[in-house]
Amino acid sequence: MTYCLGIINRFGIVMGSDSLTNAGVDYTSIYQKLFDFSVAGERVVLICCSGNLSITQGVLTRLQRDIQNQEEENLYTLPSMYELAEYVGSKSREIQNKERPWLEKDKIDYSCNFLLGGQIKGEEPHLYLIYTQGNYIQATRETPFLQIGEAKYGKPILDRTITPETPLQAMAKCALLSIDSTMKSNISVGPPIDLVMYEVNTFVLRHTLRLRLGAPYLAKIRKLWEESVREAFEAMPNIEWNNEEEELNQEDVFID
Repeated sequence: MTYCLGIINRFGIVMGSDSLTNAGVDYTSIYQKLFDFSVAGERVVLICCSGNLSITQGVLTRLQRDIQNQEEENLYTLPSMYELAEYVGSKSREIQNKERPWLEKDKIDYSCNFLLGGQIKGEEPHLYLIYTQGNYIQATRETPFLQIGEAKYGKPILDRTITPETPLQAMAKCALLSIDSTMKSNISVGPPIDLVMYEVNTFVLRHTLRLRLGAPYLAKIRKLWEESVREAFEAMPNIEWNNEEEELNQEDVFID
C-alpha cells in the first residue's frame, strides 16, 4: 500500500508521497512514487502513483519514452492540463489492457491510480485524480485536496485544516503531517517521504524535499504534533453524564 496526496488553491500546489512498497509484511522495498516532468519556464507537471507497481512503472516508462521519441503527443507538448489528464489515463488503459489477462489468470490486482498536478503557461494550475479506468476528477475550491492509496488515516487533518485561503507553507506542513499520521497508523506506509511545493505562475519547481527514516525534522514534527494533540485532548471538557435533559424517559426504554 502507499499514500500520496495533492493540495491546490490560489497560491499553488503541494504534492507528497511515501516510498514504501510491500507485497506482504515480510517483503517490503523502496520505490519512488512522486515524479517531476516539468519544463522550467513553460510548465510544471507532477505525477504521483499508487497501486500495482508493474502497471505504474509501465505507464511511467511509456510516458518517458514518448518524450524521448518526440512523439506528437507527450507530457511536454500537450497544451493543457486537461489534455494531459486524458493522455495519462489513456496510457494507463493501454498498459492494463496488455497485462490484464495474465494478471487476472493469477488473481493479481492490476488496479492503479495517479495524481496529476501542475500548471502550463496560459492557464491556471490544476490537480487531477486519474482512476484505474482512465477517467478522472479534478480538485475544486470546495474539494481542494485529492488522495490515492491508504487515504483514510491522513484525511482528518486535511478536512479540518485546508481551506482556499491556506498559505502555501501551511499546506506543505499539513501534507507532511497527513503523511506522518498515516505512517503512524499503517505499517505499509513509510519513508522516504517526497514533498514538493509549487508557487503559482512561477513555472519552476523551487521547493523539493526528501525525508528519510530517522530524519531529525520528521522526528521533531511527529513529537510536536503528538504533544499538541494530547494537550488538546486533555483540554476537552469531561462528558456530562448526569445531564437531566438527556436522561432517558422510562417510556423510551425497551426490553426484549
